[in-house]
Order: sequence, then C-alpha cells, then structure tokens
Amino acid sequence: MARKSAISIMLSLSLVGLYAQESSKLWYEKPAKEWTEALPVGNGRIGAMVFGGIDNELIQLNEATLWSGGPKENNVNPETPKYLKPIREALAKNDFQTAMDLCKKMQGDYSESFLPMGDLNIKQTFATKGDAYNYYRELDLSKAVALTRFEQGGVNFSREIFVSFPDSVLVVKIKSSKSSMLNLDISLTSQLKNTVTPFDGSQLTMNGKAPVRLDPSYYNKEGRQPVVWEDASGCGGMRFQTLLKAVNEGGTVLADNDGIHVKDASEVTLYLSSATSYNGPFKCPDSEGRDEKAISEKALKGALSSSYDRILAKHVADYQLYFNRVKLDLTDTAHNLANKNMPSDLRLRVYSYGNYDPKMEELYFNYGRYLLISCSRPGGVPANLQGIWNKEFRAPWSSNYTININTQMNYWPAESSNLSELHLPLMEYIKNLSKTGKVTAQQYYNARGWVAHHNSDIWCISNPVGDHGDGDPVWANWYMAANWLSQHLWEHYAYTGDKKFLQNEAYPVMKQAALFCFDWLVEKDGYLITAPSTTPENLFRYEGKAISLSEATTMDMAIIRDLFTNLIEASETLGIDKGFRKQLVEKRAKLYPYHIGSKGQLLEWSKEYEETDPHHRHTSHLFGLHPGRDISPMRTPDLAKAAARTFELRGDDGTGWSKAWKINFAARLLDGNHAYKMIREIMKYNGPESVNRRAGGTYPNFFDAHPPFQIDGNFGATAGFVEMLLQSHLHEIHLLPALPDAWPSGSVSGLKARGNFEVNIRWGKGKLTSAVVKSVIGGKCVLRTSVPVQIDGASPIQARDGEYYLNSFDAEKGKSYSVNAKKSGD
Repeated sequence: MARKSAISIMLSLSLVGLYAQESSKLWYEKPAKEWTEALPVGNGRIGAMVFGGIDNELIQLNEATLWSGGPKENNVNPETPKYLKPIREALAKNDFQTAMDLCKKMQGDYSESFLPMGDLNIKQTFATKGDAYNYYRELDLSKAVALTRFEQGGVNFSREIFVSFPDSVLVVKIKSSKSSMLNLDISLTSQLKNTVTPFDGSQLTMNGKAPVRLDPSYYNKEGRQPVVWEDASGCGGMRFQTLLKAVNEGGTVLADNDGIHVKDASEVTLYLSSATSYNGPFKCPDSEGRDEKAISEKALKGALSSSYDRILAKHVADYQLYFNRVKLDLTDTAHNLANKNMPSDLRLRVYSYGNYDPKMEELYFNYGRYLLISCSRPGGVPANLQGIWNKEFRAPWSSNYTININTQMNYWPAESSNLSELHLPLMEYIKNLSKTGKVTAQQYYNARGWVAHHNSDIWCISNPVGDHGDGDPVWANWYMAANWLSQHLWEHYAYTGDKKFLQNEAYPVMKQAALFCFDWLVEKDGYLITAPSTTPENLFRYEGKAISLSEATTMDMAIIRDLFTNLIEASETLGIDKGFRKQLVEKRAKLYPYHIGSKGQLLEWSKEYEETDPHHRHTSHLFGLHPGRDISPMRTPDLAKAAARTFELRGDDGTGWSKAWKINFAARLLDGNHAYKMIREIMKYNGPESVNRRAGGTYPNFFDAHPPFQIDGNFGATAGFVEMLLQSHLHEIHLLPALPDAWPSGSVSGLKARGNFEVNIRWGKGKLTSAVVKSVIGGKCVLRTSVPVQIDGASPIQARDGEYYLNSFDAEKGKSYSVNAKKSGD
C-alpha cells in the first residue's frame, strides 16, 4: 500500500507539473491576499484583477478610459514666455539657483489620474461545513483565461474568467460538480460616486462619475482640496456605466438593492460590460461625451445573444492571433523536474536564490507579451503607468503617462516581439499630443512645432506640470518628450516598411517636433545646445548645492540627434523635403557632442559635475546606446567603451524598470552575460515575505516592482530578451548578438527585425546553428552572425569586425531564406 501511495503521489505531482505548462501558466496553491498576488486579465479596455478567493471572490475592475478631469484650456500659465530669456542668461553665468527658481514659474497644472472603476464581489455560501482543499488557481497565458478551482464538502467548484475583445465583455463561469450547490451573493461597488440599481430580476446597473480634478497622491498642499467633484469650468466629470448580468442553470436568481442572489444553482455565468463617456482628448466627457449607457447595453445584449462556448472560442482565437506569433524555447539543460512542480510564487522565490530555471525566464518573457496584448489594442488608448490595472483612487504617480521614459518603455517590445498593431494606440496618442503640444510650444516658448514634458494624461496635456511653481524642475521641466515619442513613429515605420504611414502620419509629426528643436536650440561656442536642460531625474552638485538645471545635457543632445537622423532617413525614403533635410544635416553636425570624463565614463551633463546620486535609477545619458542608435561597439567603439564604463559606475541596482533598461543596455553592448545578470536582477522576488520590499524586482503575480507596481519594467524586460537574441537597429539583422552562457541551446520563432523581416533562430553549444529569415515586403537584407553561414546553399560572406561575418543579399517579397552555420571544413 505504501508503495502504491508513493507512486500515486509522484503521478499526481507529475500531472500538476504537466498541467501547469511551465512557461505558459502562472499557478498558485492559495488565494491572493494582496493586489500584487492577484492575476490580471484584460481586453485592452476592460481590466480585472482576480484574487481567487474561496468564499469571497474579489475581482477588481478598471476601464482604460476612466480618468479624472477633462480637456484643459489652451493656456494654463500665460506668464511663462517672459521667463525663458532670464533663465538662459542665468545659466550662462552658472547662476543655477536663479534659473531653477525662474523655471518653476513656467509650470502649469498637474496631470489627471487613471481611476479604479470598482469591485465585483462574489460571496459563496457552502452547503457543508469544513475547509476547502485541493485549491488551485492559474492564469493561462496561452489562452488569456484565469481559473480558480477547489473542493469543499465533496463538491468540486470552479471559476473561469476572461475578458473578450471581440465581444467586449468580462465573463465569469462558476460551476459545481453536483447540482444545486451554488449559493452566491454578488455585488458591485466603487470608490467613485455611484448608484447601483437592480434590473430585470437578474442584472445590476452601476452608474457613476469621476471627479473633475484629482491631484497626484504625492501633492497635498495645505488649503487646497486634492479632490474636486464639481467646479465652475463648465465641463463635468466623466460618466461611466457598468452592467452585470447573471445567467443560471438550475436554481433561482434574484436581483435587488443588495445585489444579485443565486440559490441552489448548478452553474452561473456572469457577463459584465462597461463603458465611459470619454469621447477623445478634446471633448468634454460630460456635455460632449459618448453615450456610455448605449455602448455598455449594446455589448451586454450582444454577449447574451451568443453562447458561453462561442464567446470563449472567439476570445481565445482573437488573443492567440497575437500571442502565438512568437515562441521562445530556452532548453533546460539540467532537466530539473522540481521546478515544474512549484507554484509560481515559490518558484520565483527559489529562482531569486540562484536556482537555474530557464523555463521561468521563458514564462517571464511570455508574460510581458501577454500583458501588452491585454492592455493595448487598436482603437483604444495607450497603456498607462500600470497598463490598465489600478486599485487606488489616488494611484501612485496618478497612473498617468510618464513620458520621460515609462510610456515609451511600455512599447519597446511592440514591434520586435511581433505585436505591431498594439503599437497603434500610442501612434494615435502621439498625434493628439502634438496638437496640444503645438499650443504649448507657442504659448510657453514662442516656438514653432510641438513640445511635451514629463507628464501627460488621457487629455494629452503637454505643459510642464507642478501646479504653477510647486513642481521640482528636475522632473517637471523636461523638454524632450515630443522628440523621444517621435522615435516610436519612426520605429513603427522601420519595422513595418509602411511608407503610407510614414508619409501621412509619422513624418508630419516628427517634422513639427524638429521645428521646435530648431527654435529651442541656441548656439554657444560653435555648438547648438539646449538651455534650459535637465536629465531625468538626476541632480549634480555645484558649490555645495544640488542642481537640476543646466545646459546641453547628454540625453537632450542624444534625443535630438536621434530625431534628426530619423527625419533625414525618412525624407530620403519618401523623396521629399530636400531643403528641410539639408537644414537637419547642418544642424545635426553642430549639436553638442558626447564627452568622456576622467573615469572613462560618458558624461551626463555638458561638464563633469559631481553627481549627488552616482547610482541613480535613471541612466539617461545612455539614450544613444538604447533606445537610440548613436553608440555601438561596431560603429563607435570609443563611445561604446565609455557607455560600458558608465553602466559599470551606475551599478546594477535600481527600480524595476531601471533594471529592465539595463538589460537592453547590456545587450546593445553585446554583453550577454551582463544582460542575463540584469534579468536575474529584475526577477528577484518581492513579496510579503521579502526582507526588503522596497527593492525593485518582481511581485508574486509577476508584476514589476518599481516599487510600487509599474508595468514598464515588464515590457522593458521583454524587449531586452529580444535585444539579446536579435538586433536590427544598425541596418542589419544581427543574430544572437548577446547570447548568455546560461542559454547554451534553444530556439525562438516569429521575432521581427526592421525592414519587416520575420526571423526564426536556433542555437546549440552557445552558437548559431540555423535560422530562417522571411522577407515580408522584400528589400535589402544584411545579415550579421557570429559564425560563418550559408544562405540557401550560397555563402555571400565577408569578414568584418574580427569575429563577425556580414552577409548581404536582395530578399524577395514573401520569400523565406534558410541560414545554416557552416560546418568545419566547408
């Protein structure tokens, strides 16, 4: 009997490991207690965090367009233009304090906040007493479905939850293995002003409204109300409606003022639809808003006219259209079966102790792509600082669009991991932001073109924030967001080759950003510089004081150089604007250059000032290395060496997103082992049991720990995985540029390279063995590898750069090319 029992236990563990599908499922042995243990689902608009409770299930709800506030007046600080000249005069005299004091006078309103919509609460009463057992909950990344199951009193219970993009509803399927065993009390609540009313015997309707102004959680000025529900602006707050319908099999359902009550059912399906009155960034969400009631009612009616199985099938097919494009397989050379049988939180903790577990790294990569599919869809708004998941009324940093890196980082994996369509919400947002940014450029700086600063929101504010003088210039007065965001327009073209998009959408907005730079740059000592200038969000020491404002920070110059380079190439590609292109070339040549300091490092400021925080989380002066393309070991070895020294001095510690950026830095430096170390760093467990819960890392539900949660770390890390395996920023496809020793063999399929090439790669013993390069649109293909290769039997090889080989050929549209490592003696 003992032997049989042991075999049964081993079989059970084996099945659990098999069922968990180690690189496509997060799974746990207990319900979530904290929000960072709950599991996220979403369809780009409706987001939900599933806690998986036994007798009390909590599903925290969001809607991507539910924000405080409304469109701003054109000019929120009419006094600003008069301060620019004296600021520049003060900087020229190294009177930094005066410049900073004056800079505060050039600030406007704070951004508005992304809000939680509400909570769906499901209280379950059991017919028999006793504890639940065989508890299991999971998030299946391959299907975008969350599952909770357990046994109680000899009955199996399960809840299956997903959010459908095709049907625009959240669906909860609750089942019991025996008939008449489901007794539920279901309610909707919200932190916003709302009313919940029953309807039609089995439905709840929640109508609510957002405040017209909500200050950031870090801004609590004495005498100022942080929350304003009504004001005299003439534009009321955004409205929303959420509908919840229960459909039962067996038993009864009754909706009243206390919620929906299910008695003695065998199965219950909940359908939740929601909509807001948001009608774009330039219309009042109240007086000019959409009909949120008609939208939510239409979605619910459509879902109810279908079947659960059909809605689920459509959801999975739609989701897998994106998710299945890329597959990463990192071979577990140790074949450690114990890893497979650990719940994901325990497995992450063990991994943090140094356990070898490449399948855990696969899972993390897959999770990043899952999150982007779940929070950014064509036709919607871009992913914010927390994607679409937020439980706080006053969220950290307003859960806004922080555009001095964080919003940009959200979309780093969009093109390279074959999710180009999911980039489109940001494209539309940039176009809208350029409209408000044009007003800001003219009214704040008497400049042409458009400008944006550190923070924005769903209303596309572009002014420096700070409530007219309360913001610190080290972050509030940063002037490069338009230029950095313009890089995303270029990258979307670079990957897709869509010339229509380049000509009609990207080029006009990029050009306007450059026109602002033309007016913003000033000449000094023969160079064009920026003044005032900051480097997010770092300070230097001068005469004993911490200083934020100076001239010609390295990041400023790198971003402008990147913008000008992209515009020059765009103009050449389209065969237009020759005169403007000439100006770009001339001005680019005069931009203040990179400088190397006494320690061999790339300087962050125009001069070698003393840093107040040598290990600051931002490493902004390496923009030219990544995401820019100014600095590379192949093209600019001296600058690359200085960048590597900067990276060394700054250190590997930092917030979650900072560690993600450093994966990409190391990959661009072709240092796979350092990139892998940074993956290890960002995947350090950060939970209730952690000694240092303030450290950057990964929460039990695999959300990025800034801390608190910021989703950019997840996305930046996913992009970093790709950079280690494939790079194409230097007009060539570089296969396995930064492969670490920890991944001696494996494969990846479906990655994208600029020029619209789709790439599959296999490797073994740390070297490329084969690849397939598919040319989607045709064009010149330049291939760089670390070993000699044959391409469809031919060997167009030229030795360059020492150990590397450069292979160039004309690729036909729609054709795939086989690349094979040459055997010794070939």
